Amino acid sequence: MFQLEKFSLKGKVSQQEWQTRVDLAACYRLVAVHGWGDLIYTHLSARVPNTEHYLVNAFGLTFDEVSASNLVKVDLQGNVLDGSPYQINPAGFTIHSAIHEVRHDAQCVIHLHTKATISVATVQGGLKPWSQYAMFSLSSLSYHGYEGLAVDEAEKARLQADLGQTNHMLLHNHGGLTVGATVGDAFMRFYDLQRACEIQMELMQCGQAVIEIPQPIVDGIYAQANIVHSGETGGQKAWPAMLRRAYKLDPSFCE
Repeated sequence: MFQLEKFSLKGKVSQQEWQTRVDLAACYRLVAVHGWGDLIYTHLSARVPNTEHYLVNAFGLTFDEVSASNLVKVDLQGNVLDGSPYQINPAGFTIHSAIHEVRHDAQCVIHLHTKATISVATVQGGLKPWSQYAMFSLSSLSYHGYEGLAVDEAEKARLQADLGQTNHMLLHNHGGLTVGATVGDAFMRFYDLQRACEIQMELMQCGQAVIEIPQPIVDGIYAQANIVHSGETGGQKAWPAMLRRAYKLDPSFCE
């Protein structure tokens, strides 16, 4: 009952799909290593290149159990397409399907319930420009109001409208979300958002006055921030190192 069913899809799917599976599985493992997981809940998803099919974790597995082969391929309605013995959490996929439906540039979506992102998403004023990490996130940040568990299809349109073309989102009372053109870009953006929120919560507890970043500097950084952790200067540059780290810790994500 507690043993995972083992099987391999290597050689049975396209090379592009397999690489996406490996990248996404590595991302799940890295989220677990950083302590950002939430038991079997929350999700990371990625589009299978050149399709309207998506990969997401099997419902019931912890993030350190996710592998390239046990990721589940679904359509936008959450229907399982690959004969997987696993199912997904349909409620959890609502947020992801809403974004993939309208943001074709968002090949990867990361949504997590970390203490830091929930905390900052719940305080009045949200994320403050108190650190360099905050600059990266604030350059492309949106907010979405809490509407209860994400099971209402009607919420999708409101989520889509709130996200717009931003790449970082704080969901009030709920958590954080990032998107990227690659798994690496989405991961680096969540790393920035998480660090910004952690720093803000520590500063709010220290009882000392905070040195505000001057607005002209804030404006200048906004103009640069979107390129720092995306593409060749961000996810593409850092992601191979992240893959090496995941492989050193436990190479089973590649299976």
